[in-house]
Amino acid sequence: MFNRFSPAAKRVLRAAEQASRNHNHYYVGVGHVLLALVEERDPAVERRLAERGKSRDEVLMAVRQALGTGEDRTWEGILVTPRVRRVVAAAERAVPAGEAVEPAHLFDALAGEGGLAADVLAPTVESSAGRRE
Repeated sequence: MFNRFSPAAKRVLRAAEQASRNHNHYYVGVGHVLLALVEERDPAVERRLAERGKSRDEVLMAVRQALGTGEDRTWEGILVTPRVRRVVAAAERAVPAGEAVEPAHLFDALAGEGGLAADVLAPTVESSAGRRE
């Protein structure tokens, strides 16, 4: 299923699953994928964060806070949410045939999908008083 994904993009998806487990969740959602993307420290992803006026630490804190933790139990399996499936499909569509899906493609698909990841990634705007809004 992920044969068009670069090693870095595959690492991101594996890390998202681990993030789900670390938060005691039974699903991999867009927040887990965003957390994994930012933790991967891909230069293209970091540029995209900077373009939105977001720091790595700011995004990590916001996502971790929004995710919270689930029940303290071991889950038999981890489900992938429909939104994550759409993000993966959108990332694949964005890449020309013969090229690999990179973490930046996943980031762009996440930012355009809506939900938690898009909310966290919404560009920060400086107000006239110099405060972030």
